[in-house]
Amino acid sequence: MNAVRKKRLYIVLAILVGVSIAVALALSALKENINLFYTPTEIAAGKAPVGAQIKAGGMVEKGSLKRSGDSLDIEFVVTDFAKSVTVRYHGILPDLFREGQGIVAVGKLQADGSFSAEQVLAKHDENYMPPEVTKALKDSGKLPSEGTPGKEG
Repeated sequence: MNAVRKKRLYIVLAILVGVSIAVALALSALKENINLFYTPTEIAAGKAPVGAQIKAGGMVEKGSLKRSGDSLDIEFVVTDFAKSVTVRYHGILPDLFREGQGIVAVGKLQADGSFSAEQVLAKHDENYMPPEVTKALKDSGKLPSEGTPGKEG
Protein backbone atom coordinates (compact mmCIF):
# COMPACT_ATOMS: atom_id res chain seq x y z
CA MET A 1 0.00 0.00 0.00
CA ASN A 2 1.47 3.34 -0.98
CA ALA A 3 1.68 6.38 1.31
CA VAL A 4 -1.27 8.25 -0.26
CA ARG A 5 -3.66 5.33 0.21
CA LYS A 6 -2.46 4.77 3.76
CA LYS A 7 -3.07 8.45 4.58
CA ARG A 8 -6.59 8.32 3.08
CA LEU A 9 -7.37 5.16 5.08
CA TYR A 10 -6.29 6.86 8.32
CA ILE A 11 -8.45 9.90 7.51
CA VAL A 12 -11.52 7.73 6.77
CA LEU A 13 -10.98 5.72 9.97
CA ALA A 14 -10.59 8.92 12.01
CA ILE A 15 -13.84 10.30 10.56
CA LEU A 16 -15.68 7.03 11.32
CA VAL A 17 -14.40 7.01 14.91
CA GLY A 18 -15.38 10.66 15.36
CA VAL A 19 -18.89 10.11 13.99
CA SER A 20 -19.32 6.99 16.14
CA ILE A 21 -18.33 8.91 19.29
CA ALA A 22 -20.71 11.77 18.40
CA VAL A 23 -23.62 9.37 17.82
CA ALA A 24 -22.90 7.53 21.08
CA LEU A 25 -22.84 10.79 23.05
CA ALA A 26 -26.07 12.01 21.42
CA LEU A 27 -27.87 8.74 22.17
CA SER A 28 -26.62 8.79 25.75
CA ALA A 29 -27.88 12.35 26.27
CA LEU A 30 -31.27 11.49 24.77
CA LYS A 31 -31.63 8.40 26.94
CA GLU A 32 -30.98 10.39 30.11
CA ASN A 33 -33.51 13.10 29.21
CA ILE A 34 -36.46 10.89 28.32
CA ASN A 35 -39.34 11.08 30.78
CA LEU A 36 -41.59 8.07 30.29
CA PHE A 37 -45.18 8.19 31.55
CA TYR A 38 -46.40 5.59 34.04
CA THR A 39 -49.83 5.05 35.54
CA PRO A 40 -50.31 4.14 39.22
CA THR A 41 -51.10 0.56 38.13
CA GLU A 42 -47.80 0.30 36.24
CA ILE A 43 -45.93 1.79 39.21
CA ALA A 44 -47.56 -0.68 41.62
CA ALA A 45 -46.68 -3.54 39.25
CA GLY A 46 -43.00 -2.56 39.40
CA LYS A 47 -42.73 -1.46 35.75
CA ALA A 48 -41.44 2.03 36.63
CA PRO A 49 -37.71 2.41 37.34
CA VAL A 50 -36.79 3.45 40.88
CA GLY A 51 -34.64 6.58 41.03
CA ALA A 52 -35.01 7.53 37.35
CA GLN A 53 -36.91 10.64 36.30
CA ILE A 54 -40.37 9.70 35.02
CA LYS A 55 -43.87 11.14 34.67
CA ALA A 56 -46.70 9.73 36.75
CA GLY A 57 -50.28 10.74 36.34
CA GLY A 58 -53.89 10.10 37.10
CA MET A 59 -56.66 11.59 39.17
CA VAL A 60 -56.01 13.19 42.56
CA GLU A 61 -58.01 11.22 45.13
CA LYS A 62 -60.57 13.30 46.98
CA GLY A 63 -59.64 13.84 50.62
CA SER A 64 -56.00 12.81 50.09
CA LEU A 65 -54.37 16.27 50.02
CA LYS A 66 -52.21 16.92 53.10
CA ARG A 67 -50.33 20.20 53.49
CA SER A 68 -47.59 20.81 56.01
CA GLY A 69 -48.41 23.68 58.34
CA ASP A 70 -44.90 25.10 58.50
CA SER A 71 -43.44 24.44 55.03
CA LEU A 72 -44.34 23.97 51.38
CA ASP A 73 -44.39 20.17 51.71
CA ILE A 74 -47.51 18.62 50.19
CA GLU A 75 -48.62 15.01 49.96
CA PHE A 76 -51.51 13.61 47.93
CA VAL A 77 -52.58 10.36 46.31
CA VAL A 78 -52.88 9.87 42.55
CA THR A 79 -55.05 7.03 41.25
CA ASP A 80 -56.18 5.46 38.01
CA PHE A 81 -59.06 3.91 39.99
CA ALA A 82 -57.32 0.53 39.98
CA LYS A 83 -54.17 1.37 41.99
CA SER A 84 -52.88 4.45 43.80
CA VAL A 85 -49.51 6.06 44.45
CA THR A 86 -48.56 8.64 47.08
CA VAL A 87 -46.97 11.78 45.65
CA ARG A 88 -44.79 14.08 47.75
CA TYR A 89 -44.07 17.57 46.47
CA HIS A 90 -42.24 20.58 47.86
CA GLY A 91 -43.40 23.84 46.33
CA ILE A 92 -46.44 25.76 45.25
CA LEU A 93 -49.05 23.77 43.37
CA PRO A 94 -50.54 25.14 40.14
CA ASP A 95 -53.65 27.31 40.59
CA LEU A 96 -55.82 24.75 38.81
CA PHE A 97 -54.73 21.83 41.03
CA ARG A 98 -57.73 20.28 42.80
CA GLU A 99 -58.75 16.98 44.28
CA GLY A 100 -60.67 14.89 41.77
CA GLN A 101 -58.79 16.43 38.82
CA GLY A 102 -56.25 14.90 36.43
CA ILE A 103 -52.57 15.73 36.92
CA VAL A 104 -49.15 14.69 35.67
CA ALA A 105 -46.22 14.80 38.11
CA VAL A 106 -42.59 14.79 36.97
CA GLY A 107 -40.13 13.31 39.45
CA LYS A 108 -38.60 10.11 40.77
CA LEU A 109 -40.06 6.93 42.19
CA GLN A 110 -38.67 6.17 45.64
CA ALA A 111 -37.73 2.71 46.96
CA ASP A 112 -40.70 2.79 49.37
CA GLY A 113 -43.15 3.07 46.44
CA SER A 114 -43.92 6.76 46.90
CA PHE A 115 -43.27 9.34 44.21
CA SER A 116 -41.15 12.44 44.85
CA ALA A 117 -42.36 15.11 42.42
CA GLU A 118 -40.19 17.95 41.18
CA GLN A 119 -43.01 19.44 39.10
CA VAL A 120 -46.79 19.06 39.13
CA LEU A 121 -48.76 19.81 35.98
CA ALA A 122 -52.52 20.39 36.27
CA LYS A 123 -55.06 20.66 33.52
CA HIS A 124 -55.56 24.18 32.22
CA ASP A 125 -59.37 24.38 32.06
CA GLU A 126 -62.41 22.44 33.19
CA ASN A 127 -62.57 20.34 30.01
CA TYR A 128 -58.92 19.40 29.54
CA MET A 129 -57.11 16.36 30.88
CA PRO A 130 -53.53 15.44 29.92
CA PRO A 131 -53.60 12.92 27.05
CA GLU A 132 -51.53 10.39 29.02
CA VAL A 133 -54.01 10.49 31.91
CA THR A 134 -56.97 10.18 29.54
CA LYS A 135 -55.44 7.11 27.90
CA ALA A 136 -54.60 5.51 31.26
CA LEU A 137 -58.14 6.05 32.55
CA LYS A 138 -59.66 4.73 29.31
CA ASP A 139 -57.48 1.63 29.56
CA SER A 140 -58.67 1.04 33.12
CA GLY A 141 -62.31 1.67 32.11
CA LYS A 142 -62.67 4.45 34.70
CA LEU A 143 -62.68 7.58 32.52
CA PRO A 144 -65.07 10.15 34.04
CA SER A 145 -67.93 11.04 31.69
CA GLU A 146 -67.90 14.78 32.44
CA GLY A 147 -66.41 17.19 29.89
CA THR A 148 -64.36 16.16 26.89
CA PRO A 149 -61.03 14.98 28.27
CA GLY A 150 -58.00 15.05 26.04
CA LYS A 151 -59.11 17.98 23.90
CA GLU A 152 -57.53 21.37 24.33
CA GLY A 153 -59.88 24.29 24.42
